[in-house]
Amino acid sequence: MKKTLILGASPNPERYAHKATLMLSEKGHQVFPVGLRKGEIGSHIIATNSPIIKNIDTVTLYIGPQNQAKYYDYILNQIIPKRIIFNPGTENEKLQKLAQEKGIETEVACTLVLLSINEY
Repeated sequence: MKKTLILGASPNPERYAHKATLMLSEKGHQVFPVGLRKGEIGSHIIATNSPIIKNIDTVTLYIGPQNQAKYYDYILNQIIPKRIIFNPGTENEKLQKLAQEKGIETEVACTLVLLSINEY
């Protein structure tokens, strides 16, 4: 199973990041929700301090491109995932290019859809 960092995690059950965290966990993936506000998603605590987690397979983005620049270093130089998923509304050509230059795979897709069709 894949270690996944959910960037833009929210304690609000209506948010897609919340739903994705629960679905990833239910499917057996190890999840690391990171967000702006403290809270919980099921039994998972949302980290607000950009924790360094090693061996992350996937970062799935739930923050808009206008708010991503402050996370470039965190994602590309500290987390260094194998893959970044740009969920709908998070597409960012600059971050995609920077990631690809570092050998990080990028995918414009919906994590919830990928999970539901067993393509995650």
